[in-house]
Amino acid sequence: MVDPAAAGLFIYARDLERLRAFYQALLGLGEIHVREDVAVLELPGLQLVIHAIPRHIADSFEISSPPERREEAALKFFFTVPALDEAAVIAAAHGGEVLDGRWDGRGFRACNGVDPEGNIFQLRETRQER
Repeated sequence: MVDPAAAGLFIYARDLERLRAFYQALLGLGEIHVREDVAVLELPGLQLVIHAIPRHIADSFEISSPPERREEAALKFFFTVPALDEAAVIAAAHGGEVLDGRWDGRGFRACNGVDPEGNIFQLRETRQER
């Protein structure tokens, strides 16, 4: 039995399989379980739960290519990756994008990204303070 995660994030997806593959490749998430309607992925201390939008709702809208960015969401999540440049290559190969514009925070360098369904997130790479 898997212990419950201390923290997590839900994402509702029109194309569950595509988002599952995107976040697994980009973040190196392990797979706890996958069904037709849900995928539960995990990093130590965090679960990412991707729920399929019910078919009758998902069939009522399209996702453009590239996706329209959902920039006005009230929440934005972030993940730390080994290298932002490597993350950009992985994101592009899986239908997403790492956006231009980088900034420094305390102990990290960051940029925004977009997943294949238009959700905006932030990526960070650790950097040494000078």
